[in-house]
Amino acid sequence: MPSVDVELVIPVHNERVVLATNVARVHAFLSEQAAFTWSIVIAENASSDGTPAIADGIAEQLTSVRVTHLVEPGRGRALRDAWLASDAAVVAYMDVDLSTDLEGFPRLVEPLLSGQTDVAIGSRLVPGATTVRGPKREFISRAYNAVLHTTLRTGFADAQCGFKALRSDVARQLLPYVVDDGWFFDTELLVLAERLGLRVREVPVTWVDDPDSRVRILPTARADLRGVVRMLRERPWREVALTLPSSSERIAK
Repeated sequence: MPSVDVELVIPVHNERVVLATNVARVHAFLSEQAAFTWSIVIAENASSDGTPAIADGIAEQLTSVRVTHLVEPGRGRALRDAWLASDAAVVAYMDVDLSTDLEGFPRLVEPLLSGQTDVAIGSRLVPGATTVRGPKREFISRAYNAVLHTTLRTGFADAQCGFKALRSDVARQLLPYVVDDGWFFDTELLVLAERLGLRVREVPVTWVDDPDSRVRILPTARADLRGVVRMLRERPWREVALTLPSSSERIAK
């Protein structure tokens, strides 16, 4: 039996300024939920600004919170490590800046818990979403997703929103085939899921840009485009053999 219904991972790298306040906000929000049981994992990866000690202190103070420490940086690496170690029914993550409104979290995980979908992702680019961000980031986001639609024939609208969840059995089978350890991790995971016929549901979210975001836009965009080229060249979905329930009904494109 799963230890909890949902395990939420918050990957952090040099986030000492906002870590304690924002994890406390998430903890308080989840404590008011009665529809599912939960735990929080702070996935600290190679921080050098005091974040590790702060994370350990939070876990000592708040129930249902634990910390993992990695010696190498990378959001994808942190998520892979935490998700593969989880025994929850559903694994999820959100960015520590809480740009995505927490009210969207129950809508993200409920379709997974009820068996209606395999993967659920927050989206800033579907009807019903509310997004507040500058024109530069808006343009880059839409351009990147347009590239995905054109080259990898993706059907989802928003690959990069830091607000995602999936069934744990799906995670355990897909993650060994996800190569990227950084920001392209999300895209690679979603492309594999979609190509293998898994059900991907987009949930409209309210999202407000964090002016202190640590994401370096142009280097990240270049790395993402290199990831797209790699997937086009290698077509990794051809190597994946799913053994999920009713997987015989799922046909890779």
